[in-house]
Amino acid sequence: MLELTLTPLEREALALSLRVALWSMVLSLPFGVLTAWLLARREFPGKALFNGLVHLPLVVPPVVVGYLLLVLFGRRGPLGAWLYDSFGLTLAFSWRGAALAAGVMAFPLMVRAMRLSLEAVDRRLEAAARTLGAGPLEVFVTITLPLMSPGILAGAILAFARSLGEFGATITFVSNIPGETRTLPLALYSLAQTPGGETGALRLALLAVVLALAALAASEILARRLRERIEA
Repeated sequence: MLELTLTPLEREALALSLRVALWSMVLSLPFGVLTAWLLARREFPGKALFNGLVHLPLVVPPVVVGYLLLVLFGRRGPLGAWLYDSFGLTLAFSWRGAALAAGVMAFPLMVRAMRLSLEAVDRRLEAAARTLGAGPLEVFVTITLPLMSPGILAGAILAFARSLGEFGATITFVSNIPGETRTLPLALYSLAQTPGGETGALRLALLAVVLALAALAASEILARRLRERIEA
């Protein structure tokens, strides 16, 4: 019979996963809005290449993303060495690195949801605001941003859900350190490799499914309510 009570180590992995997913979502949000706006509203040299790079984590193996992060943000990597020398900040093999890996893997989903929402915004409303004397930034903040808010919310929750399930890039970049980088998927993997850990692995698998379904349902419900409020 399946015991529903989580062990301290399983609760620790769940808490760390929620922490990593929340930080990855929050830190990715402004970059996601900016990227969606650039792809939807601006033409510039290399746009196709930029679009490809943004969506690259969707098509390459997560281990590749994790290895590239390790090369760039490892202690001897160009960005990692600069962060350590300038701020004493280490990303590799830390929960901050896990948040970075999760954010990178979830970023394309966030951008896609925001971009679709932005492309549905009626530009005539923005043009009308400009004719009334509003500047570009004021139009974006008062007109564009509220109208694309369902996509922002949906993208944020999708990114949160995706971050909860990130495995390949995380284990490659930050390893599987108990209490530091062992998130829910990594704890499940460890239990599955441990004799007698099948029950714990099943508990975590069911928990991961419940969390993902709850996040997706919340995304749909909240986005629909925001859309109805905007159209009312």
